[in-house]
Amino acid sequence: MNLALWIVAGLLAAVLLVSTSKAFVPKERIASVSHAAEWVQDFSPGALRAIAALELLAAAGLILPAVLGIAPGLVPVTASCVALLFVGAATMRLRRGERATVVPDLVYLALAIFVAWGRFGPHPFPA
Repeated sequence: MNLALWIVAGLLAAVLLVSTSKAFVPKERIASVSHAAEWVQDFSPGALRAIAALELLAAAGLILPAVLGIAPGLVPVTASCVALLFVGAATMRLRRGERATVVPDLVYLALAIFVAWGRFGPHPFPA
């Protein structure tokens, strides 16, 4: 189970790292690449940078505290925050009427809840 939690945390961290590209690519270009990325048109460049910064911090918070052994209790807290991030993403997609593109957000939400549950509950890191 510990291995599964590490794999899922690593997968979520990778997804969040890839998602930070919105801070470096013009939003017009992002929206033109995929229909699923048209949501960026609704946000200012500053808001997109803020979201990207939160995603970068979340990616680090899912891995680094446990790897470095410094405050590993932050991993389940970060996973809970990531779950809230994906609740917001799914809500935004549903409000935009993008029902087909909400599925990945719900999958990532479930993965974040799994990591939070596993690290808060049966498989916490040793203190």
